Amino acid sequence: MPVKGYVPVLHGGTEGRPDELDTILTARHIAKVLEELGYRSGVIALDMDFSVIEALAAEQPLVVFNLVEGIRGDGRLGHLAPAMLEHFNLSYTGAGQAACFQSNSKKLSKQVLQEANLPVAADWSPETHGDGLVIIKSVHEHASFGMDQQSVVKGSEAELEIARREAIYGGRFFAESYIPGREFNISLFETEGNARVLPIAEMCFYGMPSGVHNIVDYAAKWEEESPLYQQTRRIFGLEKSAPELADELHRICLDCWAATGLSGYARIDFRVDAENRIYILEYNPNPSLGPDAGFAAALQEAGISYEEGIQMIVDAPLGAERM
Repeated sequence: MPVKGYVPVLHGGTEGRPDELDTILTARHIAKVLEELGYRSGVIALDMDFSVIEALAAEQPLVVFNLVEGIRGDGRLGHLAPAMLEHFNLSYTGAGQAACFQSNSKKLSKQVLQEANLPVAADWSPETHGDGLVIIKSVHEHASFGMDQQSVVKGSEAELEIARREAIYGGRFFAESYIPGREFNISLFETEGNARVLPIAEMCFYGMPSGVHNIVDYAAKWEEESPLYQQTRRIFGLEKSAPELADELHRICLDCWAATGLSGYARIDFRVDAENRIYILEYNPNPSLGPDAGFAAALQEAGISYEEGIQMIVDAPLGAERM
C-alpha cells in the first residue's frame, strides 16, 4: 500500500510526572495508529532547541500531529510549538498558536470567555468571598497539576493557600469561587470546517467519604492506586436523562469554540450547580488523546473508532485558516 504522507507526532513531555508521561505514551500510540492508517510517522520530542522544528520542515511533512502542551513541564511554553510550526509554514493538528497562547493562562482565558458573555466562576477577592469556599488553581498548568482536596478553602484562607502552593509547586496560582455540583467534560472536534460536539461525559464521584470535595484533582485524574482515582468514573447519557441541560451545554460549547478560536479538537469542562446554572471551568485546546482518556471515550460513545478519530484530526488542518 502506498504511503499517504509523513505525519510525525510532536510532543514536549518529560517523564517526571504522570501527566507528562501520559503525553509521551500517547505520542507513541498515535504514531503507531498513523502507520496503521498508511502514513509514515515517528515521535519527535521537543525541548528548548527549536532547530528540531526547522529540521522537521526540511522533511516536508503532510501534517505535524502536535501534542505539545508545555516544554520541560512548563505549560507557559506550550504555544511556542504552534508558533514555530506556523513560522515554517507547516500544517499541524489542533488549535492555532493564538488559541493555545490564551489558554496557557486560566486568568486570560476567563477574560476571553467573560468578554463573550459566557458563564465562568467569579474570581476570588477578600471583599466578596469572606468565608465562602474558593478553589485554588494553577494559572498556567493543566491536567489538575497542583490540585488536591486542600485546594478548596475558605475565602479568608485563600491568600495563604495561594502562597503555600506557589512555594511547593512553583509558578502562579489563583483562587475562584468553588462551585459545588455536577461536573461535565465535553469533547469536540472539527469536521468540514465546523465543530461537532461529542456525547457529554459526566464525572461521577462514588462512595466518597464525608468531607471530601467532589473534584477531579491530580490524584483522581492520574494516581491509579488512589481511592479518589478508583471512585471517580465517567458516565454518558445526559442527552436522554436531561435533554434541556444537554442542549444548553451543547450550545455553550459551540459558543466557546467560536469565541476562543479553537480548531481541530478540544475539551471544555463545566460545573453545574443545584439550580442548573452552568459555569465553564476551563477549555483545553490540546486535551489528552490517550486511548483510555475522555476524548477517546466520547468518540466510542458516538460510534466513532479511535482510528477514525485520529484520521479526522489529521484531516482538519489541511486547507484550514487559523486564528
